[in-house]
Amino acid sequence: MRIDAYTHFIPKKFFDEVIERGAHADIGKRVREIPCIHDVNVRLKVVDKFKDYAQIVSYPMPPLEIMASSPKQVEEYAKIVNDGFAEMCAKHPDHFPGWVAQAPLASPDAGARECERAIKNGACGVQIYTNIAGRPLDNPEFAPFFETMNKLGKPVWMHPARGANFPDYLTEKKSKYEIWWTLGWSYETAAAMSRLVFSKIMDKHPKLKVITHHFGGIVPMLEGRIGPGWDQLGARTSDEDLSLVRKSLKKRPLDYFKQDFYTDTAVFGGKPATVCGLAFYPTDKIVFASDCPFDPEKGTMYIRETLKILDGIDMSKAKRKAIMSGNIEKITGKKLG
Repeated sequence: MRIDAYTHFIPKKFFDEVIERGAHADIGKRVREIPCIHDVNVRLKVVDKFKDYAQIVSYPMPPLEIMASSPKQVEEYAKIVNDGFAEMCAKHPDHFPGWVAQAPLASPDAGARECERAIKNGACGVQIYTNIAGRPLDNPEFAPFFETMNKLGKPVWMHPARGANFPDYLTEKKSKYEIWWTLGWSYETAAAMSRLVFSKIMDKHPKLKVITHHFGGIVPMLEGRIGPGWDQLGARTSDEDLSLVRKSLKKRPLDYFKQDFYTDTAVFGGKPATVCGLAFYPTDKIVFASDCPFDPEKGTMYIRETLKILDGIDMSKAKRKAIMSGNIEKITGKKLG
C-alpha cells in the first residue's frame, strides 16, 4: 500500500459555511476550479485511479489565522475543519485512512486545547504553517503548542505560508511573477526549520516530530552552507556574538536538519529534487507524499509523476516500503494500510 502522507482537502461544512460566503468568496472562486479539493465524490475517483493507494488529508491554504477575525474564531474554524475530516475519513476509511488536524495557533492557548481534542478524536497529528500571520514559530506565545505536541508525541505537519505581500526586494511593495510561491515557499520552509533549531525548540522538546513539506524546501541543496557554513556561525556577524548560540546547541546545526526533522517527497514531479532529497535525509525520515490536488490536471498529475519517479529509482524493497507506508505508520503510531 502507498500512503500519500500530505494531500489537501476542504471539508464540506467549512467550504459551504466559511469559504463560499462573505469575505472569503474570492477564495471560494479559486477552489471551485479544483473540484476534488472540496467534493469528496470527485476526490474518491482520483484516489481510485491508482492501485494500492490511499491518502492522508489535511487542510490547504489560506491559513485560518489570517481568515478569522479573532482568536476565538480561529479555534471555531479549526473545529469545523477537524470534525469534517473525522467524519469524512470514518465514511471512507479505505480511501482516507488518516487525517491531519488543523492547529489554531492564534487561539489563546496556541491551539493546545483543540490539538488534544482532535487527536483524541482520531487525528494522526496536526498541521501548522511556517509562520503565524507573519509571526515566527519561535515566538514565545506558541510555546504551549510545542509543549503539548512534545507531550502527545504526535507529528506536526508544517506547511509553508508566504504571500505576494512579502516583496522580493526592499524597494518594492509586493512579490512579482509569483516568486513568493515558486521560490519563496522553499525558502520559507528552510527558514522555519532554522528558527526551530537555533531557538532550541528542538532541544527543549526531544519528542517533537516535525514533518516538513516538499523535502524541506531548499535544505537538501544547501548541505554545504548548513554544514561547514553554519559551523562558523558568527563569523559573518559583528553586532552580536552568534558563536555563543552555536556553542549552546546540543549538536552541530546540520545534524538537526538531517536527524530531527521528517520530510516528504512532494516536489511537483521534479526528479532532481527527489534524488537530492533522498540523498540528504536518512530513509527513516522520509514519507511518500504528492501534494494532491494542486497540479495542472487538478488532482492526478503530481500523484502519477511522483510515483513514476520513485518507482524508477533503484532502492531496496525495505527502503521502498518504509518510504511508501512504513515510516508514516511509525511516526503516527497508526496502522494506515
